[in-house]
Amino acid sequence: MATERDELGQKGERIADRALKRAGMRIIARRFRTPVGELDLVAREGNTIVFVEVKTQTSEAHIDPRDRITPAKRAALIKAAKWMIRARKWEQKPLRFDVVTVVLDETEPRVEHIRDAFVVRGI
Repeated sequence: MATERDELGQKGERIADRALKRAGMRIIARRFRTPVGELDLVAREGNTIVFVEVKTQTSEAHIDPRDRITPAKRAALIKAAKWMIRARKWEQKPLRFDVVTVVLDETEPRVEHIRDAFVVRGI
């Protein structure tokens, strides 16, 4: 059974998915589970593979959603991305890590797409 937090996250991922598509990206995978972790969204922009972490919160939260991507979370994302890169044989493709923040309030959601949110060397 999905918790309220899970439902909030899934809603944010759907909103992020639509925003990325409107920006011209093609979604390759949603909530992609690997043996070492999960990737919220994986997209393609031109020839670049984009791993997207989605952070969703309500307007009552008093923290910037980007601040919730801790070094441990970043390491987990990189580990899951490396697994997918090897599995799909994407070693030679350009790669990027983006973050999409979604803040839900009583009107329209506020969406921010942060390209190259963090750089990973040596994948």
